[in-house]
Parts: sequence; C-alpha cells; structure tokens
Amino acid sequence: MEKLVVTNFWWDSTDCLDAIVGHLCLKYPELKDSIILKWINSRNIWLKRISIDFQLQYKEKTDTNILSQAILKNCDTGEFFINKAIGWALRQYSKTDKEWVKQFIANNKLHPLSVKEASKYL
Repeated sequence: MEKLVVTNFWWDSTDCLDAIVGHLCLKYPELKDSIILKWINSRNIWLKRISIDFQLQYKEKTDTNILSQAILKNCDTGEFFINKAIGWALRQYSKTDKEWVKQFIANNKLHPLSVKEASKYL
C-alpha cells in the first residue's frame, strides 16, 4: 500500500485507499503500531493523510489515541490536504462522539480550515 501511495499520489488516489487501510487495521490491529505510527511521522503528505483518515468509518471503534497523535503531529504543516483531512476525520467522528470532538478542538490549536470542516455537525 505504501508503495502505491508514494508512486501514484494525489488526493483522489489516496482517499480511495482510506477504507482499505482502515479495514486492514481493524483486521490486524498491530498495523496501527507498525505502519500507521510510521506514516504519521512520514515526510510524505499522502501517507500522513491516510494516517489521519483511515478510521473514517470506524465510528465507536475509533482509536482516539491514534487519531489524536495523527492530528497533533500534523496540524501545523500548513498543507491544505492535511488540514482538510484533519477536519474530515473530526467531522466523521463527531457523528459518534460530539463531546470528544468539541473538547479536542477547544484544547488544541488547529488550522481554521480543519476547525470549519470538523464543526459541521457540532
């Protein structure tokens, strides 16, 4: 998956991989520690984006520790596609836990685009 992301990169090609990576991480949780944590710290924005968005469909299974790490490590990149991904991930999770998302936004300095996207359902 990583090779595919770094060789065929753009938002549309990486976003379609979110669900696949998400499914693999649900089936093999150890991938979060071995792969997702590496991607959170990657220099590649598309790997970072997947590390933020791979849990979009997780709902109550969302690992907020991983989500927090992915967001906080990357919220000051200034990169549009990262800021959008942060907002998107928080917006999706707000459908499951509005209070957690409200507190996360209140307690962390996020890009205005991320906050705008995240606040859609709050």
